Amino acid sequence: MLYALCKTSVLLIQPHVLNTDTGSSAESSMILLTVLFLCIISTYSASVKGHTTGPSLNNDKLYKFAYSAEVYVDRVKASLQKSAGYRISSGVDVNLLWRNPDNDDDQLIKITMKDVQVENVNERPAAKNIFKGKSTEKIIGKEYLEALQRPIVIELVRGKVKTFYSYQNEPGFTQNIKRGLASLFQLQLHSGSSSEVDISGKCNTTYHVRQDQVTKIKDLDSCEIERKRFTSHNRILDVGTKGTSATVYVLEDSFIKSIKAEENFVFVLNYRRKTGAKIVSKQRLELKSVQAGMGLIAAKQVAGVIKTLDPNYVAMPLEAEPVKSECKKCPSVVDAVTSAQTPESLEAVLEFLDFKDASTFILQERFLYACGFASHPSETLLKLLTEKFKGDVANEDIRETLVIVMGALIRKLCDREGCKLPAVAEAKRLILNRLEKATKDDNVRMYLLALKNALLPEAIPLLLKHAESGEGPISSLAATALQRYDPSFLTKEVKETMNRIYHQTRRVHEKTVRTTAAAIILNSNPSYMEVKNILLSIGELPMEMNKYMLSMIQDILHFEMPSSKTIRQVLKDMRAHNYDRFSKMGSSSAYTGYITRGPDVSSTYSLDILYSGSGILRRSNVNIHVFDRNTELHAIQEIQLQSGPAASAEFMGGLAIDISGGMEFSLWYRESKTNVKNRVAMFIAGNTEVDSFFVKTGMETTLETETSLDFISTVQFSQYPFLVCMQMDRVDSPFRTQMTKYESLPSGRRYTARRGKAATLAGNEYPLHQENSNMCKRVIGANTPEPILAAQGVECAVPYNPTAPSRLVLGNPMAIVFLSLKRNRFSGKRDVLTSPREEEVRGETREGCDAKVKGPFHGLQDGSR
Repeated sequence: MLYALCKTSVLLIQPHVLNTDTGSSAESSMILLTVLFLCIISTYSASVKGHTTGPSLNNDKLYKFAYSAEVYVDRVKASLQKSAGYRISSGVDVNLLWRNPDNDDDQLIKITMKDVQVENVNERPAAKNIFKGKSTEKIIGKEYLEALQRPIVIELVRGKVKTFYSYQNEPGFTQNIKRGLASLFQLQLHSGSSSEVDISGKCNTTYHVRQDQVTKIKDLDSCEIERKRFTSHNRILDVGTKGTSATVYVLEDSFIKSIKAEENFVFVLNYRRKTGAKIVSKQRLELKSVQAGMGLIAAKQVAGVIKTLDPNYVAMPLEAEPVKSECKKCPSVVDAVTSAQTPESLEAVLEFLDFKDASTFILQERFLYACGFASHPSETLLKLLTEKFKGDVANEDIRETLVIVMGALIRKLCDREGCKLPAVAEAKRLILNRLEKATKDDNVRMYLLALKNALLPEAIPLLLKHAESGEGPISSLAATALQRYDPSFLTKEVKETMNRIYHQTRRVHEKTVRTTAAAIILNSNPSYMEVKNILLSIGELPMEMNKYMLSMIQDILHFEMPSSKTIRQVLKDMRAHNYDRFSKMGSSSAYTGYITRGPDVSSTYSLDILYSGSGILRRSNVNIHVFDRNTELHAIQEIQLQSGPAASAEFMGGLAIDISGGMEFSLWYRESKTNVKNRVAMFIAGNTEVDSFFVKTGMETTLETETSLDFISTVQFSQYPFLVCMQMDRVDSPFRTQMTKYESLPSGRRYTARRGKAATLAGNEYPLHQENSNMCKRVIGANTPEPILAAQGVECAVPYNPTAPSRLVLGNPMAIVFLSLKRNRFSGKRDVLTSPREEEVRGETREGCDAKVKGPFHGLQDGSR
């Protein structure tokens, strides 16, 4: 009827135009325009009837495509031409089975893979080609090949895959390959963003449409899919992951002419971003021909079509299903002592260790250290350690280590939102209750150390109580525990208590506790008056504490710490900032410097030295901090590639720490020297792999390094106040990396390509505060050997060697003894001549020195001096 009205209105246009009546003409024109508008809408609607919002297949046609899926694995910046990997290629037949009579946007499409081939992704000599001479059936297996070439059916509604139909008992891997192919047919023909479900899961997807080209960008970080992930507790030793996905469609006659899809995944170590790997997955689908095909299946509903086609078809999720690889060479022995991160390893080690037996305390201690350093501890581990602590523990040191490790595990589990787990709640309750009831200092200290590791917000009131009212060591420990908390937990009550301790408004506190309280105040967003009161106190404090506080203020300003802005405001007041306050003398210091500064990781060292008025060292702390870009990353991660296979990136490492020390003391020279050696060795092994059950391709990376940081303190007490020289040295450090790319078949045929690099990082001595440098000049200057005039004989000068004397006087036995004792100061050994005449050397000229000096000196018992 509307069509007839439109036709009549067109015929009446001319007579109305010729009408000379102005009023009736205007009215008639408005009516006519309204009718014409309705006609235009009707005509447009008729023209778009049958147009789909997604790809549209023609009836009775068979579309023949060429398909390939490629996988590359290599270093992050390496060219793909030399990467390890493989290619699956095949023909793909696509035809329309059914179109909804009431909705042209609802289509049922059949997709069949044919003539499947497997080959290297890059050309390679026959000797290095693991697929050479093997048919696809031998590589994949007859059962898998048949499953791969069985057709699938997808229902497309407005361009999106509504339902994926396949056979239920097929292997998961072949299902995923076909899911990856089916996901390519999902697209929309207008620009915009939406949430789509495909093989990668439910992902945010953005479409950009330009004429006959559509670009689809998938946000891989948004994809909701269940995958195994372990987060390292230490971000520095964690792994960074970044993924991108883009697909470009070229259309012709409302259907697909070609598709190019590419995914890129990059994995890097946080602390050394040069060490990493990448996985690239590419898919290509290209239309080769269009042929006559079978007609449509007559049915009103999809279920009827599927039943007619093959009743064995079942609807399945388009999201990939997890596929487990067959483990052929799984380890039979679990290193429970070093890992203890699985229920099996934990059970094994606890069966072996008996905490009631003190004779195995070394193994017990190693086990507990391994638990404390566990990267992903479980609730079960904490529960079992809590039970052990409640039971009988023969060795008190092991008992103390037990509760300290429990504190560390509480913190790690809480960081992963596990604070409300039953085992965590029980361990927290046990530590807090026993600290409240503890009467012996040793027990109080033990629980405070546990809380220092746990950093529980509910423990702050107890820590404040012990910091303000406890005795010296207990008060100091509680204060340093509070110092480790994030400033957001340091409430008004905490700052009021720290101010009372620092300014001693209720009782007298040790200098170490007061300086810790000041550090807490200055590092927790202090107010203007809090900073002003601290600065005004400088000058009224004991001499060395004055110097320490000044150094702390200067260090905060130098490193632009958060409170530096407030400090600068206070320093504008001449009562706080004047020569009298800032010219205080002393040897104490708070100093911070960089060990390393890099684009990935930076490391600082902080040295706190506080002396007493008599020059005795009250406190000496060295803290090393390592920090990165603060990204949230995963150490072990599984990734679903859009082409079907699953990829995994796993980086595991070991960290060995050896702390040893030695002390020399000489009453003769009134000098002592301590040397604390901190040796660290690190080994990291990474494996980035794409597992397709019939072929594995990947890259193994190893990185190893070791270094030693020596902290040397030399004290001369031949004068008052004592002279103290501190040195922090790092020795030469070897650094080695190796990369192995591989491809392997279950038959054992394997291709590998290796590349390695070794280097030595030069050692150096780190600068400390200026007062220390001044003291070291005096101490080292005093140790510089002076020429010694012998009563008879010739002086012989030789180069300085820590294992030999710097000066040797010939012809005078007593001079040799004296020089041997001087040598003892340099070498750090207690060996001097057994007998003055045993190594007596006689000579007349300087030229004869080298030839006549005999071998090393020998030891002398202490009583012989």
